[in-house]
Amino acid sequence: MSEIERIDSVQQYNDYFGVETLHPLMTVIDGSEAKPLRLSVKFFLIFCIFIKDIDCGILKYGRSIYDYQQGTMLFVAPGQIMGSADDDRLHQPQGWIVAFHPEFLHGTLLSEIIREYSYFSYNANEALHLSEQERCTIIECITKIRAELRHPADKHSKSLIVDNLKLLLDYCVRFYDRQFITREKANSDVLARFEELLDDYFASDVPAENGSPTVQYCAEKLCMSANYLSDLLRKETGFSALKHIQQKMVDVARNRLVGSRKTIGEISYELGFPYPQHFSRWFRKMTGTSPHEYRLTN
Repeated sequence: MSEIERIDSVQQYNDYFGVETLHPLMTVIDGSEAKPLRLSVKFFLIFCIFIKDIDCGILKYGRSIYDYQQGTMLFVAPGQIMGSADDDRLHQPQGWIVAFHPEFLHGTLLSEIIREYSYFSYNANEALHLSEQERCTIIECITKIRAELRHPADKHSKSLIVDNLKLLLDYCVRFYDRQFITREKANSDVLARFEELLDDYFASDVPAENGSPTVQYCAEKLCMSANYLSDLLRKETGFSALKHIQQKMVDVARNRLVGSRKTIGEISYELGFPYPQHFSRWFRKMTGTSPHEYRLTN
């Protein structure tokens, strides 16, 4: 396996592409102006937004392998790994990259809400696929940011850059919403597989040992990121993955309270609660009544 290169700063990333650094904490890179370079897998400590204009082959993104096609966008947050293994050849980059250090956002509203853009934690196979019109919209935002970086700095520079960056991120939210809608059949398949996963989980002995399944557990079983799964389910049903898991537990508990002769203690143990009191408090919080009252009235 090739060595992982650490990207700590915007300056270091610009040096990798052989482009000028106009701002120590923010850069826009036009791949066609970069030097041919060797590929590498990188550990990022900066935010990066990629939009590619040509097929880029096999890409290593976290623990996933992705065939990175033309017209797609990827988003990387500090602490993530992405890149391609060195194949002993030079490659001419194509497309655009917007990269910025977290410190660039300090003191801005975007600093407080950047983590709400959940696609920074999506897997590579959940990349954003742009239409030509959408691509033009994104490129327009990028070129405005680049123009401000090239403009002599004044008191308006940072706010204009941040405003255009937020506009770009907000457009990506809209385009992801469109992508969720246009992939309705695939999303329905995911929802069905998710429901089947939960049914199998609660029909097994696993809850007694490990408790309720986490969103991360379900996402990994479905080969997607936790954020993408929650966002997809929220778009499809109005509820997050965590809410679905909790509701499934309530349904299972109700069925066992009414449809079996098991004690409340036995049911609480089967669902992963160490003590019946914990189960009773949780059940009352979720349904407004205690397990004993629910059993009596049903």
